[in-house]
Amino acid sequence: MTSSSRGVLAASFAAGGTALPAAIRFTREVMTAWAAAPIRSAAERLTGELVSEVQDVPFEIVWVHQGDSLQIEVRQKDLDEPVASAPSAPVSVWGVSFSGALRTRWARLPLPGNAEVDVIDDWSAGRVAHDDWARGGASQGPGWLGFLADASDLLAGTLDLNMVPALIAQIVVPRLATWCAVYTAGASGEPPTPAYLWHADESQIDALREQLDQAEIPALDNLSPMPIQLADWQSLAFPLTARGRSLGVMCLGRAGRFPDDVAQLAEDLGRRAALAMDNARLYAQQADANRALQRSLLPPGTPAETPGLDYSVVYEPAGETNEVGGDFYDLFTTGESSWRFAIGDVCGTGPEAAAVTGLARHTLRLLAREGYDVAAVMSRLNRAILEEGERARFLTLLHGEITRTKKGLDLSLISAGHPEALRLRPSGVVEGVVTSQSLLGVFPEAEFEADHVHLAPGDVLLGVTDGVTERRSGSRLLDDDGGLAKLLAECVDLSARGVAERIRRAVEEFAVEPSADDLAILVLRAD
Repeated sequence: MTSSSRGVLAASFAAGGTALPAAIRFTREVMTAWAAAPIRSAAERLTGELVSEVQDVPFEIVWVHQGDSLQIEVRQKDLDEPVASAPSAPVSVWGVSFSGALRTRWARLPLPGNAEVDVIDDWSAGRVAHDDWARGGASQGPGWLGFLADASDLLAGTLDLNMVPALIAQIVVPRLATWCAVYTAGASGEPPTPAYLWHADESQIDALREQLDQAEIPALDNLSPMPIQLADWQSLAFPLTARGRSLGVMCLGRAGRFPDDVAQLAEDLGRRAALAMDNARLYAQQADANRALQRSLLPPGTPAETPGLDYSVVYEPAGETNEVGGDFYDLFTTGESSWRFAIGDVCGTGPEAAAVTGLARHTLRLLAREGYDVAAVMSRLNRAILEEGERARFLTLLHGEITRTKKGLDLSLISAGHPEALRLRPSGVVEGVVTSQSLLGVFPEAEFEADHVHLAPGDVLLGVTDGVTERRSGSRLLDDDGGLAKLLAECVDLSARGVAERIRRAVEEFAVEPSADDLAILVLRAD
């Protein structure tokens, strides 16, 4: 038996490594909004399977509540991909459909007990409840309180600034209005900018958009609901204001007049929506600041020409907002045929770790260019970190000097408590080449002595941070039983870039969950 759609929630996702966790998080929010906890795990697994089949292009997820089931649709531009296999989740039916240039993978999950979404079309119960409340009753009725609670949970569950307007519109329609348009604040003095439009009848969206383009949207400085002159619709605009800041306007429309209780409920929801928008705005600002700070801690560039040396670097900060972490790397020229390199990991994340990261990278470059050898650089950096006092963080570091010779590369290097550096021979033999010495920033009296390693043509040196060696899948780490050395042994005859990409891909595929730690990989190969 096919049920008609009783509710729709949708979101768009950009291509990239964050798309899958964001899609699963959106599904979790949908399950919360529709009180579908019994099938949440299956829904998240289904989302993961369908999204993992999407190529590296933007896509859209649409969840449709059909009364006795929930249907997910993953839409993307048709790229002539092979037809997907059946999902492992307990779906009742699945398939692939096409519409113009769009390919849609869809599947349907049955709801236990044929639970139905609570879509209120009869407003009389709400009006009676509101009358009781206006006479001093305890509440607006359990239906409305549940609606507001679910809406608040859904809005609080996302910090994606672009998703909040879509959630607002899809929470409102069809419970409070036939359609909803959300506008966000433009630049200073500019009118509000359309952010999202939703109609209970999707076929009417384009016509409604044309009407709204001709309508006069109230200014953001209005602090109370304002009517909108729009043909065939009773329309109200509700200000979205939070923490004294005007963030936008929520416009609602329906065929008949707005009952007082519905208008008051929409006004209440508008306040909650505005707070969610402001939280997302602040979160986005913090994320931008983190990314800017992260970029400032990375080297300004690596040498354009390195005759005799083939190198590659992979750096991936962890976290949804790329929070400033402690991993860093560097490779810079110190002479016509010599270079210095470093790969390190500061304990912790955030501003304190960033301070030590910046101190380490700049100190390494400055002392190297003043002629200090590797051991002297490490000793002075150790003292500099300790002089930071309470702000100090201990640091693991692999630092070395590379000198080109007629027979390959000579390396003078020190590992200060860092994961073991490995050398790969063309024969496939992998061996550790450096002795672990004291961490930096722990012991004032620590002394360092350089190890000397030769890389013959074809030899590869691999340095990584613990985001590689301690990548976890259940109770197992990637480097258990020499896992990293085994991976490196498979990289014979690969370029430095090929080796780095092989290791990065192995780290990504080692576990289903996204990595919770920063990752840095440095590969040096003698040509």
